[in-house]
Amino acid sequence: MSKPNVLVAMSGGVDSSVTAALLKEQGYGVIGAMMRFWPDGKRTDTFDTCCSPDAAFEARRVADQVGVPFYLLDYREEFEHNIMRPFIEEYRAGRTPNPCVNCNTKVKFDALVKKAKMLGCEYVATGHYVKRVDTEQGVEFHRGDDPRKDQTYFLWGTPKDALKHILFPVGEMEKPHVRQLAEDYGLLTAKKPESQNICFVPGTVRDYLAEHIPEVKGYMVDIHSGEVVGEHMGTQFYTIGQKKGLGLYRSNEVRWVVHTDPASQIVWVGQYADCHWENLTASGANYLLERSELPHTLEVQVRYRSAGVPATITRVDDFSFDIQFASPQFAIAPGQSVVLYSGSRLLGGGIIEGREYTLPVVKYPKAKKVKAKQEEVGSSVAKV
Repeated sequence: MSKPNVLVAMSGGVDSSVTAALLKEQGYGVIGAMMRFWPDGKRTDTFDTCCSPDAAFEARRVADQVGVPFYLLDYREEFEHNIMRPFIEEYRAGRTPNPCVNCNTKVKFDALVKKAKMLGCEYVATGHYVKRVDTEQGVEFHRGDDPRKDQTYFLWGTPKDALKHILFPVGEMEKPHVRQLAEDYGLLTAKKPESQNICFVPGTVRDYLAEHIPEVKGYMVDIHSGEVVGEHMGTQFYTIGQKKGLGLYRSNEVRWVVHTDPASQIVWVGQYADCHWENLTASGANYLLERSELPHTLEVQVRYRSAGVPATITRVDDFSFDIQFASPQFAIAPGQSVVLYSGSRLLGGGIIEGREYTLPVVKYPKAKKVKAKQEEVGSSVAKV
């Protein structure tokens, strides 16, 4: 009995190439597809190796090697609207976005799953290092077996009704084994290096932001004393917990970024302890199980390259939740994701919101003429 059709999201990389080959070997009706994000009339080298015209050419060649049809699907408008514009606007608002989460949530595992159904495919398959576990209660996503490659952090926003339509053939493998399989299949992407950057950002994020957000001079201000301790050229260039490149007046001083305020163009700095959060609020919540089934005590992850930590959910509704950490956590960045786990199982997540600060009156340098009235900054309560 033949297996159902699968739309394989091919990026031109080794993981998705092996995914297509494995599913074809297992008897699925495989259709290869790549989502076109790069725009017309602009530099195509602004898109990294996983989303470029060259990558599309390689993905098509791999599909030929595997012996499956290949389609280039136009998602330029969706990508511009859901990923690129919000990326700039979040930095402009003093937050630190995660575009990969948005891409998986709003494009790959929402729009692409719907497209797969239109093309007569029961599943979408990707090269993510995530394990799909089928239970009597339904489909669960678990951490991939290779802890260095686990990508569940980026998938917390997957629509719950899409879980049963997604496959991860390499989720139970380690990266070296995947590359060996590519060699065994004779795939031209076997030795292709991994993409490390944000796909639409050439070079550094700082350079990209400098191209899209005007530089505005502002001050570094101590969050305890109100003393101006340095200057900067835009709050968008700083994130919570940052220590290097602060441009302090006295080079022997050590400060960390605690809070940024684009409205006043002030970067508030303090001590290491000031960057620790005991709790947080998350918005835009998505749960991969019934909300009533969420455990009171669980594990949370607040950035991709950090370990999960014990925490307690102190409040939860359909759209948001509050988390209390078992111990204070360093450099929580509004705009990033807080992701919920029970053991290896991915439960959902949300977007980290800012917290309130009691700010001192700013002691502007007497030699500087400051247009903003001091009382507008004053002793106040501010929130990111």
